[in-house]
Amino acid sequence: LVRKPEKVCWVEAAGTVRDGVRAYTALHYLSQVSPGKTVLVMDGASPFGTIAIQLAQHRGAKVISTAYSLEDKQYLERLRPPVARVIDVSNGKIDVAESCLEETGGLGADIVLDAGVKLYSAEDESTSKSQLLPHKHDIITLLGVGGHWITTEKNLQLDPPDSHSLFLKGATVSFLNDEIWNLSNIQQGKYLYILLMVIFNTDCSYEPQLDEPIPLYEAKVSMEIVQKNQARKRQVIQF
Repeated sequence: LVRKPEKVCWVEAAGTVRDGVRAYTALHYLSQVSPGKTVLVMDGASPFGTIAIQLAQHRGAKVISTAYSLEDKQYLERLRPPVARVIDVSNGKIDVAESCLEETGGLGADIVLDAGVKLYSAEDESTSKSQLLPHKHDIITLLGVGGHWITTEKNLQLDPPDSHSLFLKGATVSFLNDEIWNLSNIQQGKYLYILLMVIFNTDCSYEPQLDEPIPLYEAKVSMEIVQKNQARKRQVIQF
């Protein structure tokens, strides 16, 4: 249990907890974001990406983000404070690594939060979104010295040349699994602290990306949309 500030409504609190825990886990416990660092957030217009961007900015970091559509690009450009650079990859012609290195003067990003990566240069990609994902080599290329790559790709496979490149940069790869906090009793204090900060900062540091509350009788339809990955905003069922 965690106390909800009076200024935070129930819908915002419910719709922010999951993405907030993921963002705090990635930026504070897996990478330690701090002022002056450069953070690359893939798919920044997603609910998770939006909170990660705002949280990184709140900590004084410079944020670069990718957009998968024109609508996403326009949304990211409207964020305040503004994102340092929005890389539109919707047409498949923009090189993410090249754009990121250009923005950082060739130094690379200190922290990278991916939204999935291509493991192979396969031609059997079935969905348009998977075709827009960066290749793992692109992530390694744009990662700066001593950088942190936070991945959501649970089946990530690194070949010896990949590991050698990471070794030369002194970089780290961490897997983002927000459910790990429930696996050890000794972590419960940290978990409660994260929940407290997520709910508290909903009022002052970031604004979640939520759809209109959904009545209970539409819960099944909403769940089907979420399971098919067709929902771009968080769905909240209101009793």
